[in-house]
Amino acid sequence: MSEYGAQLREKQKLKRAYGLLEKQFRRYYEEASHAHGVTGEILLQLLERRLDNVIYRLGFAVTRRQARNFIAHRHVLVNGERVDIPSYRLNVGDKVEIREKFRTSTFVADNIRLSQSLQGVPSWLSADYTNFGGDVTALPERHHIDLPVKEQVIVELYSK
Repeated sequence: MSEYGAQLREKQKLKRAYGLLEKQFRRYYEEASHAHGVTGEILLQLLERRLDNVIYRLGFAVTRRQARNFIAHRHVLVNGERVDIPSYRLNVGDKVEIREKFRTSTFVADNIRLSQSLQGVPSWLSADYTNFGGDVTALPERHHIDLPVKEQVIVELYSK
């Protein structure tokens, strides 16, 4: 495989993992490239802080796509306010919770049980399953992200 092919494959892997289209992904890259720090790590940090990803990481949804669906149907509150934008970016100190009416859904209870057995909650998040919520306690760092992706290769692709 050519170098370009390997770079493209890494980019596609990351795009598909987070369920993004090219234009959205390019926008995240542009923002990461203008920020201070390592562009690849900042790109991953921006993607991890998306609301749909946080709902998935907390275990309220089994997939990011299911998390997007919960958010789009207005079942998620951020700091007590309904948010229906899956790409909403969370900051340190933000509180995320499942809306009161949706808490009785078997989806949520089953998802929590399943995700607890499969994956733990990353250390940059804290989950409160009794109140169907969680907090962003820190910014995610590269070692918190378990995706097998080479972000530097993606940076090389876009910096051509």
